[in-house]
Amino acid sequence: MWCFVYALFKITDMDKLKVGDKIPSMLGYDGDGHAVKAENFAGKPLIVYFYPKDNTPGCTAEACSLRDGYEELRAKGFTIIGISKDSSKSHAKFADKYSLPFILLSDESTEVNQAFGVWQKKKMAGREYMGTVRTTFITDADHVITHIITKVDTKNSASQILGLIES
Repeated sequence: MWCFVYALFKITDMDKLKVGDKIPSMLGYDGDGHAVKAENFAGKPLIVYFYPKDNTPGCTAEACSLRDGYEELRAKGFTIIGISKDSSKSHAKFADKYSLPFILLSDESTEVNQAFGVWQKKKMAGREYMGTVRTTFITDADHVITHIITKVDTKNSASQILGLIES
């Protein structure tokens, strides 16, 4: 039995993307319901960040940090893409409320979350459930992952990213 559990853990662990992997093609859906793919950003390095929910304290802090660092990140050639399970309508309200200048994509089916390995079992108040684990993927212009941030400093997300890409 222990061997089976260990093997199951290892298979799940291998499904997570690692530095050096190319990101999945499918990124989510825009406000018009059109599929957005990595190929739409050919030749551009990406910052793809996954967050649990629009208009929550941590997610708002992260989005506003990226908004405040947007010009500096863009000057380094990066395109920023935020992805959550929320609807495109929710994203539009969130982006408008906080003047977010970057792309927010919807992944209501969690297909993209699963492809990136961020749809995982979470625990809160003794309850287990599936949800998005806040994670940021940084890629080069070929969309190969150069950095993965799993311990996101929501209030200082932009400077956390800048620190990695400048080192």
